[in-house]
Amino acid sequence: MGEKIIGILGGMGPEATADLFFRIIRATPVQRDQDHYRVIIDSNSKIADRTPAILGTGPSPLPMMVETGKNLERAGADFLLLPCNTAHFFHSMIQAELGIPLLHMIRLSAKHIKDNYPDVKRVGLQASDGTIASKLYHEAYGEYGIEIITPGEGSQKDVMDAIYRDIKTGDLENGGKLLHRVAVELIGAGSDAVICGCTEVSLVLHDGDISVPVVDPLQVLAEEAVKLASG
Repeated sequence: MGEKIIGILGGMGPEATADLFFRIIRATPVQRDQDHYRVIIDSNSKIADRTPAILGTGPSPLPMMVETGKNLERAGADFLLLPCNTAHFFHSMIQAELGIPLLHMIRLSAKHIKDNYPDVKRVGLQASDGTIASKLYHEAYGEYGIEIITPGEGSQKDVMDAIYRDIKTGDLENGGKLLHRVAVELIGAGSDAVICGCTEVSLVLHDGDISVPVVDPLQVLAEEAVKLASG
């Protein structure tokens, strides 16, 4: 089979989209530029915020996500990546409108933990209010018998501040400090690993930063994309 063209349905947010692209580049074994896979990116930052939509306080991002996915399909992408955890609430609805596969980052990360960390039974989740409310991680990880632990109310507010007030506006340092503190709290609550359940969290929390494994679904997605692109 020949090489496949990767499409990134991005813009949610733009820095996370760029981070995924860099991860794909770094995960690809190459000796020259031409060894890299073709990647088509539509970083559509005009897509409505996913969290308010899920919580019933904002407009739906679905029509614009579908439009962006179709743009990538027409441009020649063979499969799509969605570098936004909360947007996976709409995954099946987007997929239904497309003729190419849309990978499911959260399900891939659940299988990754089961395959690589078989002793992990409880994971701490750092994610947006929308992702937590959607139960996306609870359902995907529950299929493998893995329990999800979420921050307490006050700490969840810190997570949201880190994502929206700090990281999305470019203050990675302060956002990282907040998320590190919450991660330590999740470990104290019994987490065997901590999940970067938001692509903004992926920018500042990395494996080795804390005393338990940090599993990054964005990295899992990048590595899966490279495997598929290789044909």
